[in-house]
Amino acid sequence: MTKLLPVTSSPTFAPREGVAAPDRLIEGAPAFKTWEIDTAMAEAAKWGEISTGVWEATPGTTRSIKGDTFEFCHILDGRVEITEEGGATHAFGAGDSFVMKPGFVGQWKTLETVRKIYVIAS
Repeated sequence: MTKLLPVTSSPTFAPREGVAAPDRLIEGAPAFKTWEIDTAMAEAAKWGEISTGVWEATPGTTRSIKGDTFEFCHILDGRVEITEEGGATHAFGAGDSFVMKPGFVGQWKTLETVRKIYVIAS
């Protein structure tokens, strides 16, 4: 088994599709697509599972709650505004990267259909 895995921004397999949970929906009717490219068990630290993939969302606003999850995001296309509860609003677009640490609570507003590469440790 190889320990090197390329991550393509345009997977050729069908995504898992969904919509915002009613208790997380703030505005609009965002639809989501997730292409999970890899899942592995962490070999260090406290993380149990690490997943990597591509995620896409249409415009709308949802409540984002990370709990014990750490997420790294790299925006490929589109624009979003993320507001941490009690904090500032940050705008991200193509080429931008950011991290949402465990305990993050806020709003994720998709302004233009967004596609990102993600790495989630939970």
